[in-house]
Amino acid sequence: MSSESRIIARFSIPPELSDRRLDQAAAELMPEHSRSRLQGWIKSGALTVDGKTCKPRDKVMMGDVLLLDAEPEAQVSWEAEAISLDVVYEDEHLLVINKPAGLVVHPAAGHADGTLVNALLNYAPEVENLPRAGIVHRLDKDTSGIMVVARSLIAHTSLVDQLQTRTMGREYEAVIVGTITGGATVDAPIGRHPQERKKMAVVSSGKPAVTHYRLAERFAAHTHVRCTLESGRTHQIRVHMAHVKHPLVGDPQYGGRLRLPKGTTDELREALSAFHRQALHARKLTLEHPQTGETLSWEVPMPQDMVDLLAALRKHFSELNSNEF
Repeated sequence: MSSESRIIARFSIPPELSDRRLDQAAAELMPEHSRSRLQGWIKSGALTVDGKTCKPRDKVMMGDVLLLDAEPEAQVSWEAEAISLDVVYEDEHLLVINKPAGLVVHPAAGHADGTLVNALLNYAPEVENLPRAGIVHRLDKDTSGIMVVARSLIAHTSLVDQLQTRTMGREYEAVIVGTITGGATVDAPIGRHPQERKKMAVVSSGKPAVTHYRLAERFAAHTHVRCTLESGRTHQIRVHMAHVKHPLVGDPQYGGRLRLPKGTTDELREALSAFHRQALHARKLTLEHPQTGETLSWEVPMPQDMVDLLAALRKHFSELNSNEF
């Protein structure tokens, strides 16, 4: 088997993972692989420490070098489905798509089929040999926008590395409740909600998470913002904006009850009441091509529901200002 078709990765143990179990450290460094698969590679000698075969429970120290050299195997068992995809860009290594709101990314309880993964297995069958069918980052079901999927082992390794080293750029459009006068940064760790396990929350025991947001357009009681991420935690933008008391419009988990601004017209009330998803759209993606090293960037327009929502907010704000004169 050629080296191009093998899973090859090399990591140096950072200070924060020193004195951890090998399988735990490997899981932190390679989150795209399951813990059981990593343990299997450790036991088989495919994953070594400084060239030596170890046990999963053996401790690693700062500076130790983890080397993975493994044969690929079928990583998924889901069925291919003929689901249409909005393909923005593709080559032998990458597939960039514009995901619509409402499409689940990964099969799970309650969503065994009809997902992006099922569509990918039909469109690019080779992804069945990649961890998580080539998906290296996710968008929530009701978040729309741009995503990149790996089509080769080279691309998978590169994209995971770019995400971990924060060199992959991602920009989002969001509509938040309340008004702001300028941008800011939310630096607050995110983990599972202590009481509601299906939700995430800002908790001291969570993983580091940083979200930058800036003002795009301000309305009477809402604001259009653009967000960029330094990390990629589950529900990160939704949790962070709710944490600073500016939840996303329509967010069913973190938005709370519908709040209508003073002087709301029937038209705006209808627009806000009818918006049943978080107003969040992945607008722009920038990355380094895994083979050529070229910097590539793509943008996708906001879907019509968010365009209509912004138009309703803009019209209401304009009418309020007109009535003042």
